[in-house]
Amino acid sequence: MRSLFHWLGQTAVLTRFSLLTLPERKGAVAAATFGIAGVVAVLVGMLSIAQGFRHAMTTGGSPDVALVLRSGADTEMTSIMSKEETRIIASEPGVVASSSELYVSLELPKRTTGTDANVPLRGVEASAYRIRPGLRLREGRRFEPGRNEVIVGSGAAAEFRGLDLGAQLDVNGQAWTITGIFSDDGGLAESEIWSDTSTLQAAFQRGTSFQGVHVKLVSANAFDGFNAALNSDPRLNVKVVRETDYYAEQSRVVTNLITTLGTLVAALMGVGATFGALNTMYSAVASRKREIATLRALGFSGGAVVCSVLAESMTLALLGGTAGGGIAWLMFDGYRTATMNMQSFSQVAFGFAVTPSLLVQGVACAAVIGFIGGLFPALRAARQPIATALRAL
Repeated sequence: MRSLFHWLGQTAVLTRFSLLTLPERKGAVAAATFGIAGVVAVLVGMLSIAQGFRHAMTTGGSPDVALVLRSGADTEMTSIMSKEETRIIASEPGVVASSSELYVSLELPKRTTGTDANVPLRGVEASAYRIRPGLRLREGRRFEPGRNEVIVGSGAAAEFRGLDLGAQLDVNGQAWTITGIFSDDGGLAESEIWSDTSTLQAAFQRGTSFQGVHVKLVSANAFDGFNAALNSDPRLNVKVVRETDYYAEQSRVVTNLITTLGTLVAALMGVGATFGALNTMYSAVASRKREIATLRALGFSGGAVVCSVLAESMTLALLGGTAGGGIAWLMFDGYRTATMNMQSFSQVAFGFAVTPSLLVQGVACAAVIGFIGGLFPALRAARQPIATALRAL
């Protein structure tokens, strides 16, 4: 125990000595720190895109809401259902509310680039507001059933031209009035335009067909019974999914792509930052060769030398990681944009989300770089012959 305290005391003295000499090497120290900060900023920034997209896709879902589609359909775009089928679904036991919905898209220009993109236009029934309790009107009023009126999600209104309150929207050659702007806790609905289902059916000559039914159940535990009842009904040919599972699957392709690309870019930059840290620490060891040899001759152990060099490297890495995380938070958190959902081929408006978990990941990445960058120079410092280094005195 006494030898352990002795070793810890030596390590503390050497670490303090190493940190006090940092200002004398400010050029190399700044280069290593800023390099690591850049890696962390890029990593956190890229992952915040995936985090924001996932948040937008999954926030609106609820575990007590089921989505009923035609069997074999992967998305609402590829599903079709008759009015009779939607009536049967709505009459099943355990159903609190249901909204038979139509899902089409409009081509609208983006505000920033002017390029056209597909914006979802969803026809809903009055019960849709009960099924999505997080939806709130920020401006204006709801559309009136039977009239050429729509309400627009705040994300879509911010990203696309012509979606201002009171504006006229061209829907299949007809002028529809925007009567309200709504929000939905940052969820997917904010990327959509909503209108009355029957009015939208007439505008697109869809007769009485729908594409899906959103069903609010008495509880999340009622899903299995509801699913079994629909699949055992010979009048129906449907598949039932939890709304949360459906949106999570819809976000999978884009989030995996962004995460993979972001990690790859950060990894490539991390290699460069690691070499920068190695160079900085090798230079530090070389410049302090005689000092380290003198300390070894005075009885300081090689283990204490290794720990002190590693502590210096880790300190620089953590400073860089913290700075990089701060830069990412200031630059990216809350930044609004829109991208295409690969499954529905329509635009999803979302905000980048720099979460605490992403900041922790960034600092952890910096710590790994600092450890690798300091380990080999630390071992070299501890292994250098004392007599050889002292001859340089």
